[in-house]
Amino acid sequence: MRVSSRVAFAAICGIFAIGAVCPVLALDGQQAPATAKAPLPLFKNPNEAQRKGFDLYRSGDMASSVEALKFAADGGQSAAQWKLGRMYADGDGVGRDDVKAFQYFSRIVENFDDDDHLRRDIPFVSNAFVAVGVYSLTGIPNSAVRRDLSRALEMFEYAAMNFGDANAQFNLARMYLDGSGVAKDERLAVKWLSSAARNGHMDSQALLGHLLFNGRAGMQRERARGLMYLTLAREAASTAKKDAWIIEYYQAAMDSAAPRDREMALTYLDGHLKNTVVSQQRR
Repeated sequence: MRVSSRVAFAAICGIFAIGAVCPVLALDGQQAPATAKAPLPLFKNPNEAQRKGFDLYRSGDMASSVEALKFAADGGQSAAQWKLGRMYADGDGVGRDDVKAFQYFSRIVENFDDDDHLRRDIPFVSNAFVAVGVYSLTGIPNSAVRRDLSRALEMFEYAAMNFGDANAQFNLARMYLDGSGVAKDERLAVKWLSSAARNGHMDSQALLGHLLFNGRAGMQRERARGLMYLTLAREAASTAKKDAWIIEYYQAAMDSAAPRDREMALTYLDGHLKNTVVSQQRR
């Protein structure tokens, strides 16, 4: 990872999520005709291969998509590297292989230069930093990828500070809240949770709401505001097992909330939603 002195300092100074939030590129490209002696498609350059790889992925031709994306990834295309990383991490069109996923994400991190990058690649780069961080939290069983909490902290800090990545902010908050690989600092944990919650990060809203409602992590108890965040998270949560903890936190708060708490929570919720709309209109 090549970074300027400006951001190198920033990078130095339970539940974890990667959150694949990067958009699918609307790309076009023409594939050169293949001959019997050359079964793999030929491309003018890695950029063309990347465009074709995404086109093939959308059409459902996974095998050809992977070949095109590999050509592009080997040519240094960050979006192709990210897509292959996500495909291997999720077992999407290929056999799940966390080691290969880690390798593709790591290539993005190692080759990123904050003084020389395309703005359109930032979502992919940010997600790759978080992915490497998450893999570093536990390591990958039966592989050379070992648990490295210092590396995880570095990845989350960089993505949180430089890209404003909500998933990175949440993971960073959990590390400070639990004292995992870093000195426990509940103040910093709440700071990062608050930042991610304001950006609509569901898990952060749920955890922050829980802490506020119960007055934990050295926080003054704010039951109404906590209930507001829990309500936002509950509305965004699914019925999947991974979101069961959010529903549990919300229901426990609702069961013990006084009528006044619920009334104030609705007032806070109305103000929050209005501010969100105004903020979106200004962008």
